[in-house]
Amino acid sequence: MIRFNALKELRFQCSSTTFIVVLALYFGFVLNIPLTTKFIELASEKSSGLFAYSSPLLLSAAFVIIFSCFNIPYFRKPFFIFLVLTSAMASYATLKYGVLFDSTMMENIFETNSHEAISYLNASSILYIIAFGIIPSLMIAKVQFKKERSLVVRSAYKLLVVIVSLLVITTIYSTSYKNYIYIGRNNSYLKKMITPAHIFNTAKYINRTYFTPPLKYKLIGEDAQSINAVNGKPSLIFVVIGEAARSMNIGYNGYARNTNPYTSQLGIISINDVSSCGTSTAHSLPCMFSNMGRNHYNKERADSQDNALDIIQRAGTTVSWFENDGGDKGVAKHVKKSTSFSSKYPESCPDGVCHDEVMLDAFKHQTILDGKTNQLVVFHLIGSHGPTYWKRYPKNREIFKPACRRSDIENCSDIEIRNVYDNTLVYTDYVLSELIKTLEAQSKHYNVALTYIADHGESLGEKGLYLHGTPYSIAPKYQTKVPWFFWMDSQFEHAYSINRHCLTELAKSGSYSQDNLFHTLLDLAEIQTSAKVAGKSLISTCRH
Repeated sequence: MIRFNALKELRFQCSSTTFIVVLALYFGFVLNIPLTTKFIELASEKSSGLFAYSSPLLLSAAFVIIFSCFNIPYFRKPFFIFLVLTSAMASYATLKYGVLFDSTMMENIFETNSHEAISYLNASSILYIIAFGIIPSLMIAKVQFKKERSLVVRSAYKLLVVIVSLLVITTIYSTSYKNYIYIGRNNSYLKKMITPAHIFNTAKYINRTYFTPPLKYKLIGEDAQSINAVNGKPSLIFVVIGEAARSMNIGYNGYARNTNPYTSQLGIISINDVSSCGTSTAHSLPCMFSNMGRNHYNKERADSQDNALDIIQRAGTTVSWFENDGGDKGVAKHVKKSTSFSSKYPESCPDGVCHDEVMLDAFKHQTILDGKTNQLVVFHLIGSHGPTYWKRYPKNREIFKPACRRSDIENCSDIEIRNVYDNTLVYTDYVLSELIKTLEAQSKHYNVALTYIADHGESLGEKGLYLHGTPYSIAPKYQTKVPWFFWMDSQFEHAYSINRHCLTELAKSGSYSQDNLFHTLLDLAEIQTSAKVAGKSLISTCRH
């Protein structure tokens, strides 16, 4: 009790100016270690790399000036406690996984569900946050500010510290300006590594999402019409959106392991070279269903105009969406959605997160197949979502062993990470095979087809990067190259005059991207509209 009371009464006395300086040094020398370490590494490639060791001091001086703007009584303590806590989390993610907290990443974070967020908690992350976030925050809470000096003297000290900081910045830049500019221009992503850049980008996200008036809604493909099949049957098409599946680990695309054992005899056509629109679901998913393409994609515009699903539905096709990942990101806002399967299928949803095959059961129980109306069904898989890869498949589907069964995957061996990730791909292949069996069972009543494409890839420790979300300009191919499959029976090919041999040859030799998905989906669903550009559709290219 005595020790508890002593701890409770513990106080750190200092001036507000000293408080700001100590905080600035803590951010410059500790919480920005991922940035300064990378900067020093890049500078070492130059003959005169010693200048880079001044980067923590340069950051600290800049933070003194910035933090001084928030040195306001009654505001500073809660503000800096929040800043330190969130910065410790950001620092850990950058240090361990190479995550950069730009505006796209903040969008991804805000649109992440609770189960996904919890999956990142582990002993390593908790200890880091305690050591570098919670303990410093408790110390901030215990600070008692001295006020024995007059307001004029305190103001003079604050001004003096700011002037000294400006001198430090000026001195470092005057002696190493060219070196800093050289490193900065050739590695522009470094500014995204600054902690707490996440605060600035959070403010941008909140302003854009909640305080910026939406754009006027734009209708696209108002002339959309469905084309009847020559055999008179309606179509039943499954569109499967994968999660974090990378092309180079796909057996069809030359990977040494057979990660496609369940569909290998089913006639899958795999497009070998496909680039994603982004490196996160929040960016790629709405982009790939829009008509804008990666180079012209704008989230606000995408949210305020029709996408491929809207156009297909307008033409009379029944469109439905089954969701098992982190949400549809606004893509399915105008179509029928099915989510939250855990209560109905608890045996397939350990810890409240469902295995992907649960969506097939839901489809069979919820969808009326009368053989009269064209139907397009989207399944959004949780697929290979990390870092808890082992939770993405049932234990009896574990093929490659030993598999990493912990969320701090950086502490697993390379082979364990590779094994657990490949197991997720094998399980996805199993789900695809079951979906194809379901389609085959309906071939008496429908012309049936399936296409599968992942939203983005995944890093598994190459060059110190894990997971995904790296800015596209510097993202490795592991995060930007994705698998894209087609399956259709001979009846579908004949009904819509599709040349399988042509499509197979395109798959082997062509280079494509998610920019092609919008037009290909319209073509696969047999929609005639001026919104479709035939040259961008893989199907149009291969008509008889």
